[in-house]
Amino acid sequence: MQPNQPISATPAKPVQTKNETWEWIKALVIAGVLVIIIRWFLFSPFIVDGDSMHPNFFTGERLIVNKLVYDIRAPKRGEVIVFHAPEGKDYIKRVIALPGETVKVTGDKVYINGEELAQPYIQAAIDQAVKEGHPYNTLKDFPESKVPDGEIFAMGDNRPNSKDSRMIGFVPYNKIVGRAEVIFWPVKKISFIHF
Repeated sequence: MQPNQPISATPAKPVQTKNETWEWIKALVIAGVLVIIIRWFLFSPFIVDGDSMHPNFFTGERLIVNKLVYDIRAPKRGEVIVFHAPEGKDYIKRVIALPGETVKVTGDKVYINGEELAQPYIQAAIDQAVKEGHPYNTLKDFPESKVPDGEIFAMGDNRPNSKDSRMIGFVPYNKIVGRAEVIFWPVKKISFIHF
């Protein structure tokens, strides 16, 4: 090379491009693993199918179900749960009675350990039926029974049109998928589910 001659720029090696590509691949793999962990172990989507939870949930609504909560603690009365039903389908119902409690259903009234249960989530529907001159719950009564250990008694909010513990029996803890947490579809109904 002759003195005082400009040094020609040498083309940059594609090292930076390879590093950037590798970083993107790692990020996508990590994101994929997180999605799998969240989907299979923590939260799961659920689509409401049927009228059994009217007037609070409707066919086609999409929910997020918390699959972890019942690994930490037992279900509580009033919580909305999803569980594996005997027919191989998943049902959405409300927890009514807990292990060791006695439960009895007579018309629109539910009794837990002999005391009437307040049902604010369906009170408006009960009041409307009374105004129309008929009971809200037109299905047969459920005789007083004790909930076995490790099981719950669950009912749909649409008492005259719900296949629930009155017909299928108590729900074992190991059949519960999780607790319904959020309605995320349709967009206008996005909300947390209050118990």
